[in-house]
Amino acid sequence: MSVRILLLFTGIFCMHIAVAQETQYKYLSGTDKDHTEDWQFYCSGGQRHGQWTTIAVPSNWEQQGFGSYNYGHDKVKSDEYGLYRYKFTAPENWREKQVNIVFEGVMTDAEVKINGKLAGPVHQGGFYRFRYDIGKLLHNGSNLLEVKVNKMSANASVNNAERNGDFWVLGGIYRPVFLEIKPIIHIDRVAIDATAKGQFTLHAYTTGLSGDYAISAQVQTLNGKALKEAVISEGNNSNVYTLHQSFDHPATWSAETPNRYQVVIAIKKGNQTIHRITQSFGFRSIEIRPRDGIYVNDVKVIFKGVNRHSAWPETGRTLSKAISILDVNLIKDMNMNAVRMSHYPPDVHFLEVCDSLGLFVLDELTGWQAAYDSTVGHKLVKELVERDVNHPAIIAWDNGNEGGFNRSLDDDYAKYDPQQRPVLHPWERYNDVDTKHYPNFNYLVNASLYDQDIYLPTEFMHGLYDGGMGAGLADFWERMLLHPHGAGGFLWAFADEGLVRTDRNGWIDTDGNHAPDGMLGPHREKEGSFYAIREIWSPVHIIMPGIAANFNGLIPVENRYDYTSLAQCRFRWQLLQFSSPGKKEKTDTLAADVINAPDLAPHTKGFLSLQLPEGWQNADVLLITAWDNHGREIITRSWPLQSPGNVVRQFPEASGKVNVVTGNDTLAVDNGKGIYYFSRSSGLLLQILTPKGKVSLSGGPVLAGVPQQLKEFKSGADSSGFFVSARYEGNGFLQVKWTFQSGVPVKLDYSYSFKGEVAFSGITFHYPEDKVTGLSWRGEGPYRVWKNRLHGNLFGNWYKTYNNTVTGESWVYPEFKGYHANVHKATFHTIEQPISFYIGNAGTFLQVFKPEAPKGAANNNTNPAFPEGDIGFLSAIAPIGTKFQDAAQMGPESQSNLMLNYSPVKGTVWIDIP
Repeated sequence: MSVRILLLFTGIFCMHIAVAQETQYKYLSGTDKDHTEDWQFYCSGGQRHGQWTTIAVPSNWEQQGFGSYNYGHDKVKSDEYGLYRYKFTAPENWREKQVNIVFEGVMTDAEVKINGKLAGPVHQGGFYRFRYDIGKLLHNGSNLLEVKVNKMSANASVNNAERNGDFWVLGGIYRPVFLEIKPIIHIDRVAIDATAKGQFTLHAYTTGLSGDYAISAQVQTLNGKALKEAVISEGNNSNVYTLHQSFDHPATWSAETPNRYQVVIAIKKGNQTIHRITQSFGFRSIEIRPRDGIYVNDVKVIFKGVNRHSAWPETGRTLSKAISILDVNLIKDMNMNAVRMSHYPPDVHFLEVCDSLGLFVLDELTGWQAAYDSTVGHKLVKELVERDVNHPAIIAWDNGNEGGFNRSLDDDYAKYDPQQRPVLHPWERYNDVDTKHYPNFNYLVNASLYDQDIYLPTEFMHGLYDGGMGAGLADFWERMLLHPHGAGGFLWAFADEGLVRTDRNGWIDTDGNHAPDGMLGPHREKEGSFYAIREIWSPVHIIMPGIAANFNGLIPVENRYDYTSLAQCRFRWQLLQFSSPGKKEKTDTLAADVINAPDLAPHTKGFLSLQLPEGWQNADVLLITAWDNHGREIITRSWPLQSPGNVVRQFPEASGKVNVVTGNDTLAVDNGKGIYYFSRSSGLLLQILTPKGKVSLSGGPVLAGVPQQLKEFKSGADSSGFFVSARYEGNGFLQVKWTFQSGVPVKLDYSYSFKGEVAFSGITFHYPEDKVTGLSWRGEGPYRVWKNRLHGNLFGNWYKTYNNTVTGESWVYPEFKGYHANVHKATFHTIEQPISFYIGNAGTFLQVFKPEAPKGAANNNTNPAFPEGDIGFLSAIAPIGTKFQDAAQMGPESQSNLMLNYSPVKGTVWIDIP
């Protein structure tokens, strides 16, 4: 075994091991999910139990093929324990040092022995760092570490708080284990309060000091440049030293401006440095102003946040800094500025990445609808705050979740936090903040009119499968911005919490409908909500105008940043021209240029001024892209510039003759490209035959969801060519007319009208799903849409192969089946022949089959209605709800479609077999 020496240990202290007065860190385990160390292991029950073998540490033992799986809602849970053994070497000079063994996280009760002797009391609580002083237990040379880990705690309140929650409950030493070696006289820890106005206070907690020693602290930039001379506190025969210093106009920390500094703290005796540590921090102030808002650095902040579990499919709760960087970047790519730790403290490296890249954090003591008792609760609050206190990203402590509040712990946080961060009770009103979970739209309206508390829902828009999150968010967000005391909110949730089951041949399990709640899949596969949220929460809020030939180049824009002027951003426009849709579609850039960024202060409105060249109207689409002051792309918006009806300009001139054959109940029309067969008794298309074979398009057009009876069927010639027409009546009417000319696509004109409240409206056809291999289209893409989730796509040429993805149960995205917005052209690639549709009306939705209902769905909130047809051309589509609410509760965009039987809906589709 090679001993690892950590040179830069993130989240504890940055050390240079080359000098003796620095703390040394030696890993006994690996450092993360990708770098593990084998320990001896015995599991008492479940998979591979009853024998000594080896296990990778850190890990959850279930993910290594041991023990049994449980989700928190399981009524009966496995209670196996694991025994760990590991030998390590201690040099003789450690007798002159303080040697601690540190566990970053063990689920759940941990009994630690060194050379057969207890290191200290059994630790209870699975999400917290704990340590023991083991110096007196060490032998020179070889030493034996033994750890007994009980998956279920001997303390019932720990099980209630941690292991009955709405998440996977696992076992094992799942975070790193290391030794920290310090001088006998040393700094245990520091707690910093650095305000936005430059007041710096440091509390240094020490061991072994007397009046002969002094503590110094020097604030530096991260590259080591001193801001001032070190401040020194002389010895005071106390273990706690407090140092103060003032700085003029420091660069402050916020999610938009994550400026950090470091402070070097040293114990000195005369000119000799006894011990030295380095701690990063940020100048940042937090204040709750009752009946107003939450202020960071004297700026009222609107939190655009998400709830995140610490999980990865193959490794459970054992993660890596690479995963933390991935997740923080994904969160920021959605234009979020905040994240809630649900429902436990995260890995230290996640907080460090939030510090570095800029995210506000709610850090949480576990307590899912049940609280720790006071005996263990006081200990765990201390462990939580002492570990995380110096992260500027953390702006509040959550004392449990949804009723899991031990109120006797509320005052504990301030004992260890000199910043006096606010304490929240997610789900209830506390500390002048209403954090009510899962409000409906009506609650928002009434809260903004009558409520005096700050409103910050710490969970809302509950995702499930493809519902919630981005669906309905536009209405919600605009309403929340009108709340005079609104502070934003936190969506549920970041990613589906799916585990690779080692007992089920690697199947990814989300425990039915309990855990597929994310806007991302378990491996961070992006759902449509990812892009919808990105657009809705863009701090550069671009209002889409209707671009006409007399467009003057001015695009309305609003700055929704809290701190940043739009002058610090970068903008660019592009004019694009597309080839015809296909698998190898081509896009040409006709022109592009930068846009002078307007000098708009936060929360003000203005215009982007585009200097477009002559002939810009001939392009297919206009794109505008914005980047923030760190170079991260914020948003790209698109505007189609051509009417879909212009497609007829691409058709060849008609030539030749249309042939017609009439049978007993059939009418066959041959336009030279295919023979279209109609039923004279139903008026519907039966099939198409071409020289290459059959095309199984049939059963249409019918009026989706509104039963009709054929009243008239006619055919003949008029000035436009040979026609076939049918009229249907029932609730309203459907009128269709097919027009055939030789050698050109067949034109289908339709109009309909009816009265009633419906999920969708339009016309549909049948086509066998099992014959389809892919879809290419020009329109908004690449994701499907719902009535209340139209944001996030771009207008362009798209292609996707067939899949039968059920969102949240399989993760091949974008989903093939569903509603697609503003489609101008579409080609279904099949094992028969391709079928192309050219759509003459802007804003038409293309129905692509009907998605399968999720197997775990307990209701239809996230399983919206679809027409019975397979391919549809619709003027209205269904909204989607959330896990807890049907769509009708989620705002104006989420209502059913009301057809009033006034002016008929008219449309045109051309059909071609290329």
